[in-house]
Parts: sequence; C-alpha cells; structure tokens
Amino acid sequence: MKALIIAGGRGSRLKDFTGNEPKPLARLLGLSLIERVILTAKEAGITEFVIVTGYLSEKIKTKLGDGEKYSVKINYTENKEWEKGNGISVLKGKGLTDEKFVLLMSDHIFESDALKRLLKAKLPGNECILVVDRTPKKHIDLSDATKVKIENNKITDIGKKIKDYNGIDCGMFLCGQSLFGALRESIKNGDETLSGGIRILSKKGKMKPFDIKENFWIDIDTKEDFREAEKILCKNLTKLTDGPVSKFLNRPLSIRISKLLAKTKLTPNSISFSSFILCLLSSYFFSLGSYIYIAIGGLLSQSASVIDGCDGEVARLKFQQTEYGAWFDAVLDRYADALIILGMTYGYWKLHGNTAIWIIGFIALAGSFMNSYTATKYDSIFKKRKKKPKIRIGRDVRLFLIMTGALLNQIFFTLIILGVITNAEAIRRLFVLRKA
Repeated sequence: MKALIIAGGRGSRLKDFTGNEPKPLARLLGLSLIERVILTAKEAGITEFVIVTGYLSEKIKTKLGDGEKYSVKINYTENKEWEKGNGISVLKGKGLTDEKFVLLMSDHIFESDALKRLLKAKLPGNECILVVDRTPKKHIDLSDATKVKIENNKITDIGKKIKDYNGIDCGMFLCGQSLFGALRESIKNGDETLSGGIRILSKKGKMKPFDIKENFWIDIDTKEDFREAEKILCKNLTKLTDGPVSKFLNRPLSIRISKLLAKTKLTPNSISFSSFILCLLSSYFFSLGSYIYIAIGGLLSQSASVIDGCDGEVARLKFQQTEYGAWFDAVLDRYADALIILGMTYGYWKLHGNTAIWIIGFIALAGSFMNSYTATKYDSIFKKRKKKPKIRIGRDVRLFLIMTGALLNQIFFTLIILGVITNAEAIRRLFVLRKA
C-alpha cells in the first residue's frame, strides 16, 4: 500500500523558526518533520510514497531524493496552487496511488503503532477511515484543531468550528478512490479544503472513525508545538524494564545528552564505542590501585553507564535501530564489564597482595555475565505483558555499585556484594522464568 503525503504548504506561523526552509523540512531532534513521517510510516510497513509538493518544492525533492537513502521509494507531484486549500494538494495524488492508500500530513508526528493498527482495519466499498482522538491530551490545541462529530460509528460532520464534537482529526486516513470524487465536488462548491471533501463523504455515510486511543500524535504548527513534541518524544525513550538507577539517575541525564547528540552526525554505534572507551579508561585507573585513581575509575564507570543509554536513545529518535547495533552494543558492554572488574581485581591485588581477591573477582565477573545473559529472556516476558518488573537488577545497578564502592575506597567489599547480588539475581530469574 502507498502513502500520499501532502507537503505543499508554507507554514507561515513558523516563518521565524524555519527561515528560508519549507515547513516540512523544519528539524525536530535531528530529523525534518517529513523525514519523521516517512520513517514512521516505513516502521509501520509502508515503503512507497507519493509526495505532493508546493512551496519551495525543489528543496524538498533535493532533501528526500528518490527515497533510496531511507530504503523506500518516493515519487513526487507538484501543486502550483499550494496557497489555496489543501484539498487541491490531495487531488494531485489521483492516478498516482493504489485503489486503497494512506493519506498523511507532513507536519503531523505520530506513533507507528497507530498506523500499524489502521492498516489492519477493514475498508469496505468506497468508504474512507479517519483516525480520530476521542480523548485529546493537553498538548493538543483544541482552539485550532479540526473537530469531528461521530454518531453510530460514522463521522457525520467535520470542521474547526463544530461545537458538539466528540473527536479530533489526527490527520491520518485510510482512503479509497472515492475521496478524489468528493474533493472535486467540494472544490466545485467553493470549498478547497480536505475537510470539505471529508464532509461530503460523511453526508453520504462513507466516513468511518478509527480511535487512535493511547498512541501519541501531534500537529506541529507553532514553536510551542515543536517544544511539546520534543518533550514527548524524549519522554517516550524510557523503558518498562529500566532499573532503578536508570529510571532516577541515568535516563534523565542520558536523555539530555541524547537531545544534543541527535542533532549531530554521530551514529549510535559510535556512541556505543565511546561508552566502551570510558570503561577501558575506568579499568586502567582501577588497575593503578591508589585511592585517587580508584575514585576516577568509579566516576568513569558511572559516566559510561549514562552514555550507554544514549546509543539506543539516539537510534530510536532517528529511526536508526538495527539488530546489529543492539548486538554490537551488547558485545562491547560484556567486554567493558570484564575489563572493569579485572582492573578492580588487579588494582586491589597490586596494592594489598591478597590473592583471595582473584576468586572474589571471578565470582563477580561470572555473576555480571549471567546477570546480562538472563536479562534478555527475563525482560521479554514483561515487555509482552506491558508490565514493569518489581525487581530489576541490571548493568545500571552494577556500575552504580562500582562507583559507590570506588568513592568509599571499598573495592574488596564491592566485589563481594557484586558477586552475591548478581548471582542471586540470576538464580531468582531461573525460578521466575520457570513459572512464566
């Protein structure tokens, strides 16, 4: 199925923000708005797009090209009457779409899950489906939003001035070719807006609502909308399986860093490698043995723990998640854990000559590895259930304990504690997984 994206408008309310760029190319956390729409739709399974351009058309074409760099196919059609109603832009897509197609706005950001659910909806005959928000969140500007009235699972009216509305137009449609006929009729009657065509379909009983439910969406028209979208996208980076240190310390810090990193050309893999280098330095300082170096090693290990969250955050913000990237990060983390514990063990032995530290270090190392190895299956259960685990001891906790022990100059007892809790957690997970 193809997606038709209208991207012809100027976005006059964002003129000070966008400068000489068309609104669809305004950047949000490292990607333009239209790139976010394309990549979100791709995540939902759509790989062919028709983009209707207008204002500064060539800039959009130059930026997106034929879609190859996004692993999608993009075709263009131009609306030279872009200053008129957006219904004319949609009408330009006639003959370029499939019998059924998805219609999207270039300035509406949304979750891919909403589109995935929409694509599974049944579209009988020449009907169209509009995604609506029945319980709009506070970031939706109701004074400027397009409202819809829903009766008996049919949209009976649409417009910005409706008073007895019970839904908000989210700017996402699953359409049949009947939309184009309705638009022609609406334009002939003097209404050049997309809402005019939808209104005609609704009078014929051919417009159905589709509830977006809890999925996030936002129409970006103002600077405040940009700030709100950035805030929500960053908030969504938290995970159900975040441990206590991640939730209260690492994640708040890493998200702030990721907001900056997303605007650079740094890749998630390069961020993973940076975290590994910090762990390598931490291991080196631990191996020197004296307190000042141990303290530095502890602080570096905790810094690496924070940066370790940035690679995944940047990957999600910029749609750069790959199976290889996740595996690359996991491999580096295991080497990093081993090097830090080895550095702690060697540094303590070098200073005190106590050979028992090697046995304790081995137990701590084995527990850390088992803690990571069992985490994947353990976390998957809670992700499927969409439920947060009551107990989550992971790498965030391990590295925080290491930093705390280093600052207190208690390497011996830190390794004992690390060995006990990691191995105990691995055994506990065995019983949890057996029951599950």
